[in-house]
Amino acid sequence: MDFKLDRRARRRRHIAAIALSGLAFLASMPLAAADKPPALTPEQTAAVNEIGDYINGFRTLQGDFTQTSPKGIVSKGVFYLSKPGKMRFEYSPPNPFIIVSDGTWVTIKNRAKDQADQYPLSQTPLRLVLDDDVNIYKEADILDVQSGDGLVTVTLEDKKKIVPGHLILSYDEKQKALQQWIVVDGQGRRTTVSLENVVAGVQTDPKLFVIKVNRGGGKKN
Repeated sequence: MDFKLDRRARRRRHIAAIALSGLAFLASMPLAAADKPPALTPEQTAAVNEIGDYINGFRTLQGDFTQTSPKGIVSKGVFYLSKPGKMRFEYSPPNPFIIVSDGTWVTIKNRAKDQADQYPLSQTPLRLVLDDDVNIYKEADILDVQSGDGLVTVTLEDKKKIVPGHLILSYDEKQKALQQWIVVDGQGRRTTVSLENVVAGVQTDPKLFVIKVNRGGGKKN
């Protein structure tokens, strides 16, 4: 196997994880995975249940996002979700990437190079947030729950450990909305995604979840 090609493929997969997997429960770092998940207090359980109810409470969602990379590079864009299975994360220039799920395939496309990689949705962590019914306790181990000043932070690891790293969700109890997530990869590098102008229940154009793929042997929409 060509190591460079394999490394690029893993990097593209990680981009997909960052974009939406924030809501889809990633795997934990080795240290966290070695520890038994803590027992939750009734207050912590109630906070986790509220986040789960929020994720399951919408069929469509759209808004703006700001992503800060481990090196401090800031990218902005817009996102659209439509359950079951469909989503679009479109980065603004100069970031050339767009990530689209059509309900079956997740496509990560570099628009500048007209190159794309595709993965079955069922084999990515994105399937969790795009499912009709997400069960946090079934899909994830809860490593930590903290609350204060109207904000709840929950640290999760995926039981299936699809991608090395762990996920921190920040939920605004006053606004009743997800505010931010932080993806920490297996090397401890943090990528932060903040959400703004989020609106639920808006009808989305089906064309948003269709993307053309021009590469040999690739799936074309």
